[in-house]
Amino acid sequence: MSKMPLTELLAIMSRLRDPKTGCPWDLEQTFETIAPHTIEEAYEVREAISNKDYDNLKDELGDLLLQIVFHSKIAEESKLFCFEDVVQNICTKMIKRHPHVFGDAKIETVNEQLDSWEDLKAKEREVKSENQLEPLSALGGVSVAYPALLRAEKLQKRAARVGFDWKEIEPVFNKLDEEVSELTHALNGNYDKLRLEEELGDILFTCVNIARHLNINPESALHKANKKFTQRFQHVETLLKEEMNIKPENADFPELEERWARAKQIK
Repeated sequence: MSKMPLTELLAIMSRLRDPKTGCPWDLEQTFETIAPHTIEEAYEVREAISNKDYDNLKDELGDLLLQIVFHSKIAEESKLFCFEDVVQNICTKMIKRHPHVFGDAKIETVNEQLDSWEDLKAKEREVKSENQLEPLSALGGVSVAYPALLRAEKLQKRAARVGFDWKEIEPVFNKLDEEVSELTHALNGNYDKLRLEEELGDILFTCVNIARHLNINPESALHKANKKFTQRFQHVETLLKEEMNIKPENADFPELEERWARAKQIK
Protein backbone atom coordinates (compact mmCIF):
# COMPACT_ATOMS: atom_id res chain seq x y z
CA MET A 1 0.00 0.00 0.00
CA SER A 2 1.83 3.06 -1.24
CA LYS A 3 -0.38 5.69 0.37
CA MET A 4 -1.40 6.25 3.96
CA PRO A 5 -4.62 4.23 4.57
CA LEU A 6 -6.79 7.29 5.16
CA THR A 7 -5.40 9.06 2.09
CA GLU A 8 -6.14 5.95 0.05
CA LEU A 9 -9.69 5.77 1.39
CA LEU A 10 -10.30 9.37 0.34
CA ALA A 11 -8.87 8.57 -3.10
CA ILE A 12 -11.13 5.53 -3.40
CA MET A 13 -14.18 7.63 -2.60
CA SER A 14 -13.13 10.19 -5.23
CA ARG A 15 -12.92 7.40 -7.80
CA LEU A 16 -16.30 6.03 -6.81
CA ARG A 17 -17.89 9.47 -7.17
CA ASP A 18 -16.12 10.37 -10.43
CA PRO A 19 -18.89 11.51 -12.83
CA LYS A 20 -17.29 9.76 -15.82
CA THR A 21 -15.68 6.59 -14.43
CA GLY A 22 -17.29 6.16 -11.03
CA CYS A 23 -19.76 3.60 -9.69
CA PRO A 24 -23.37 4.22 -10.82
CA TRP A 25 -24.77 3.35 -7.39
CA ASP A 26 -22.33 5.56 -5.47
CA LEU A 27 -22.96 8.44 -7.87
CA GLU A 28 -26.70 8.30 -7.21
CA GLN A 29 -26.35 8.64 -3.46
CA THR A 30 -27.22 11.78 -1.48
CA PHE A 31 -27.07 12.76 2.19
CA GLU A 32 -30.62 11.50 2.56
CA THR A 33 -30.17 8.16 0.82
CA ILE A 34 -27.07 7.11 2.72
CA ALA A 35 -28.22 8.39 6.14
CA PRO A 36 -30.02 5.08 6.90
CA HIS A 37 -26.82 3.20 6.06
CA THR A 38 -24.88 5.43 8.46
CA ILE A 39 -27.28 4.59 11.29
CA GLU A 40 -27.16 0.90 10.37
CA GLU A 41 -23.35 0.87 10.53
CA ALA A 42 -23.40 2.56 13.95
CA TYR A 43 -25.72 -0.16 15.25
CA GLU A 44 -23.43 -2.84 13.85
CA VAL A 45 -20.53 -1.25 15.74
CA ARG A 46 -22.63 -1.46 18.88
CA GLU A 47 -23.43 -5.13 18.22
CA ALA A 48 -19.77 -6.03 17.73
CA ILE A 49 -18.93 -4.34 21.04
CA SER A 50 -21.78 -6.14 22.83
CA ASN A 51 -20.55 -9.46 21.45
CA LYS A 52 -16.93 -8.63 22.31
CA ASP A 53 -16.16 -9.52 18.70
CA TYR A 54 -13.16 -7.27 18.25
CA ASP A 55 -12.12 -8.59 14.84
CA ASN A 56 -15.59 -7.71 13.58
CA LEU A 57 -15.44 -4.40 15.46
CA LYS A 58 -12.41 -3.45 13.36
CA ASP A 59 -14.43 -4.11 10.19
CA GLU A 60 -17.52 -2.30 11.44
CA LEU A 61 -15.55 0.77 12.50
CA GLY A 62 -14.13 0.85 8.98
CA ASP A 63 -17.65 0.71 7.54
CA LEU A 64 -18.66 3.59 9.80
CA LEU A 65 -15.59 5.59 8.78
CA LEU A 66 -16.55 5.05 5.15
CA GLN A 67 -19.91 6.65 5.87
CA ILE A 68 -18.18 9.76 7.23
CA VAL A 69 -15.95 9.93 4.17
CA PHE A 70 -19.01 9.44 1.92
CA HIS A 71 -20.96 12.29 3.53
CA SER A 72 -17.89 14.52 3.41
CA LYS A 73 -17.37 13.84 -0.29
CA ILE A 74 -20.97 14.72 -1.10
CA ALA A 75 -20.56 17.93 0.89
CA GLU A 76 -17.31 18.75 -0.93
CA GLU A 77 -19.01 18.33 -4.30
CA SER A 78 -21.67 20.82 -3.16
CA LYS A 79 -18.97 23.20 -1.89
CA LEU A 80 -20.26 22.91 1.69
CA PHE A 81 -17.21 21.48 3.42
CA CYS A 82 -14.64 18.70 2.97
CA PHE A 83 -13.29 15.81 5.03
CA GLU A 84 -10.39 17.94 6.31
CA ASP A 85 -12.93 20.47 7.61
CA VAL A 86 -14.71 17.70 9.51
CA VAL A 87 -11.45 16.58 11.13
CA GLN A 88 -10.37 20.13 11.93
CA ASN A 89 -13.75 20.91 13.45
CA ILE A 90 -13.69 17.94 15.83
CA CYS A 91 -10.06 18.69 16.80
CA THR A 92 -11.01 22.26 17.67
CA LYS A 93 -14.04 21.08 19.60
CA MET A 94 -12.11 18.50 21.65
CA ILE A 95 -9.41 21.00 22.58
CA LYS A 96 -12.00 23.59 23.57
CA ARG A 97 -13.98 21.10 25.67
CA HIS A 98 -10.89 19.85 27.54
CA PRO A 99 -9.43 23.06 29.00
CA HIS A 100 -7.93 21.03 31.87
CA VAL A 101 -5.82 19.07 29.35
CA PHE A 102 -5.02 21.70 26.71
CA GLY A 103 -5.33 24.79 28.92
CA ASP A 104 -4.93 25.98 32.49
CA ALA A 105 -8.28 24.89 33.94
CA LYS A 106 -8.19 22.74 37.09
CA ILE A 107 -10.47 19.71 36.95
CA GLU A 108 -9.71 16.71 39.16
CA THR A 109 -12.75 14.41 39.13
CA VAL A 110 -14.95 12.81 36.51
CA ASN A 111 -18.01 14.64 37.86
CA GLU A 112 -16.22 17.97 37.58
CA GLN A 113 -15.30 17.08 34.00
CA LEU A 114 -18.90 16.19 33.13
CA ASP A 115 -20.16 19.46 34.62
CA SER A 116 -17.52 21.41 32.70
CA TRP A 117 -18.39 19.57 29.49
CA GLU A 118 -22.09 20.39 29.84
CA ASP A 119 -21.35 24.03 30.71
CA LEU A 120 -19.20 24.42 27.61
CA LYS A 121 -21.85 22.78 25.43
CA ALA A 122 -24.48 25.11 26.90
CA LYS A 123 -22.33 28.12 26.00
CA GLU A 124 -21.92 26.75 22.45
CA ARG A 125 -25.70 26.38 22.15
CA GLU A 126 -26.15 29.93 23.41
CA VAL A 127 -23.80 31.30 20.74
CA LYS A 128 -25.50 29.22 18.04
CA SER A 129 -28.92 30.44 19.18
CA GLU A 130 -27.77 34.07 19.01
CA ASN A 131 -26.36 33.55 15.51
CA GLN A 132 -29.59 31.96 14.32
CA LEU A 133 -31.76 34.55 16.09
CA GLU A 134 -33.73 31.79 17.81
CA PRO A 135 -34.92 31.81 21.43
CA LEU A 136 -32.59 29.78 23.67
CA SER A 137 -34.16 26.80 25.43
CA ALA A 138 -32.61 24.49 28.00
CA LEU A 139 -33.79 21.68 25.72
CA GLY A 140 -32.38 23.19 22.55
CA GLY A 141 -30.10 21.04 20.44
CA VAL A 142 -31.52 17.68 21.56
CA SER A 143 -31.99 16.11 18.16
CA VAL A 144 -35.47 14.85 17.26
CA ALA A 145 -33.72 12.16 15.19
CA TYR A 146 -32.37 10.41 18.30
CA PRO A 147 -33.91 7.05 19.22
CA ALA A 148 -36.79 7.76 21.59
CA LEU A 149 -35.13 6.33 24.72
CA LEU A 150 -31.96 8.33 24.14
CA ARG A 151 -33.87 11.54 23.45
CA ALA A 152 -35.98 11.08 26.58
CA GLU A 153 -32.84 10.65 28.68
CA LYS A 154 -31.17 13.73 27.20
CA LEU A 155 -34.29 15.88 27.61
CA GLN A 156 -34.54 14.84 31.27
CA LYS A 157 -30.87 15.56 31.91
CA ARG A 158 -31.23 19.02 30.37
CA ALA A 159 -34.29 19.76 32.50
CA ALA A 160 -32.51 18.47 35.61
CA ARG A 161 -29.59 20.84 35.03
CA VAL A 162 -31.92 23.81 35.48
CA GLY A 163 -33.56 22.34 38.59
CA PHE A 164 -36.60 20.56 37.13
CA ASP A 165 -36.05 17.18 38.77
CA TRP A 166 -36.82 15.11 41.83
CA LYS A 167 -33.92 14.92 44.27
CA GLU A 168 -34.77 11.35 45.33
CA ILE A 169 -35.96 8.34 43.37
CA GLU A 170 -39.07 7.54 45.47
CA PRO A 171 -41.25 10.24 43.86
CA VAL A 172 -40.28 8.83 40.45
CA PHE A 173 -41.61 5.40 41.44
CA ASN A 174 -44.77 7.11 42.68
CA LYS A 175 -45.03 8.80 39.29
CA LEU A 176 -44.69 5.40 37.59
CA ASP A 177 -47.57 4.04 39.69
CA GLU A 178 -49.63 7.09 38.71
CA GLU A 179 -48.91 6.62 35.00
CA VAL A 180 -49.73 2.89 35.10
CA SER A 181 -53.00 3.73 36.83
CA GLU A 182 -53.83 6.27 34.12
CA LEU A 183 -53.17 3.69 31.40
CA THR A 184 -55.39 1.17 33.18
CA HIS A 185 -58.13 3.79 33.50
CA ALA A 186 -57.84 4.66 29.81
CA LEU A 187 -57.99 0.98 28.87
CA ASN A 188 -61.06 0.36 31.00
CA GLY A 189 -62.67 3.50 29.64
CA ASN A 190 -62.46 2.25 26.06
CA TYR A 191 -60.38 5.22 24.95
CA ASP A 192 -59.04 5.28 21.40
CA LYS A 193 -55.60 4.04 20.44
CA LEU A 194 -54.08 7.53 20.40
CA ARG A 195 -54.99 8.05 24.06
CA LEU A 196 -53.60 4.64 24.99
CA GLU A 197 -50.41 5.41 23.08
CA GLU A 198 -50.07 8.69 24.96
CA GLU A 199 -50.48 7.02 28.34
CA LEU A 200 -48.04 4.24 27.44
CA GLY A 201 -45.54 6.88 26.31
CA ASP A 202 -45.79 8.53 29.73
CA ILE A 203 -44.94 5.18 31.36
CA LEU A 204 -41.90 4.69 29.13
CA PHE A 205 -40.76 8.27 29.76
CA THR A 206 -41.01 7.68 33.50
CA CYS A 207 -39.06 4.41 33.21
CA VAL A 208 -36.27 6.37 31.54
CA ASN A 209 -36.40 8.78 34.48
CA ILE A 210 -35.96 5.87 36.89
CA ALA A 211 -32.96 4.65 34.90
CA ARG A 212 -31.46 8.14 34.99
CA HIS A 213 -31.82 8.36 38.76
CA LEU A 214 -30.16 4.96 39.08
CA ASN A 215 -27.37 6.09 36.73
CA ILE A 216 -28.25 3.26 34.33
CA ASN A 217 -28.34 3.72 30.58
CA PRO A 218 -31.92 2.79 29.57
CA GLU A 219 -30.92 1.73 26.05
CA SER A 220 -28.24 -0.58 27.47
CA ALA A 221 -30.67 -1.99 30.04
CA LEU A 222 -33.29 -2.73 27.38
CA HIS A 223 -30.63 -4.17 25.08
CA LYS A 224 -29.64 -6.63 27.82
CA ALA A 225 -33.28 -7.48 28.50
CA ASN A 226 -33.77 -8.23 24.79
CA LYS A 227 -30.70 -10.45 24.81
CA LYS A 228 -31.91 -12.30 27.91
CA PHE A 229 -35.37 -12.84 26.40
CA THR A 230 -33.83 -14.14 23.18
CA GLN A 231 -31.62 -16.63 25.01
CA ARG A 232 -34.48 -17.88 27.18
CA PHE A 233 -36.95 -18.22 24.33
CA GLN A 234 -34.42 -20.07 22.21
CA HIS A 235 -33.93 -22.46 25.14
CA VAL A 236 -37.71 -22.99 25.22
CA GLU A 237 -37.56 -23.86 21.52
CA THR A 238 -34.76 -26.35 22.21
CA LEU A 239 -36.68 -28.01 25.04
CA LEU A 240 -39.81 -28.34 22.92
CA LYS A 241 -37.79 -29.91 20.13
CA GLU A 242 -35.97 -32.34 22.43
CA GLU A 243 -38.93 -33.33 24.61
CA MET A 244 -41.93 -33.14 22.27
CA ASN A 245 -40.44 -32.72 18.80
CA ILE A 246 -42.65 -29.70 18.13
CA LYS A 247 -42.25 -25.99 17.42
CA PRO A 248 -43.55 -23.24 19.75
CA GLU A 249 -46.55 -22.53 17.52
CA ASN A 250 -47.70 -26.13 18.02
CA ALA A 251 -47.43 -26.05 21.82
CA ASP A 252 -50.12 -25.10 24.31
CA PHE A 253 -49.47 -22.04 26.46
CA PRO A 254 -49.02 -24.11 29.67
CA GLU A 255 -46.35 -26.14 27.85
CA LEU A 256 -44.58 -22.95 26.82
CA GLU A 257 -44.90 -21.41 30.26
CA GLU A 258 -43.51 -24.49 32.03
CA ARG A 259 -40.42 -24.50 29.83
CA TRP A 260 -40.04 -20.76 30.19
CA ALA A 261 -39.87 -21.21 33.96
CA ARG A 262 -37.11 -23.76 33.45
CA ALA A 263 -35.26 -21.48 31.06
CA LYS A 264 -35.28 -18.72 33.70
CA GLN A 265 -33.29 -20.98 36.04
CA ILE A 266 -30.34 -20.91 33.65
CA LYS A 267 -27.86 -18.18 34.47
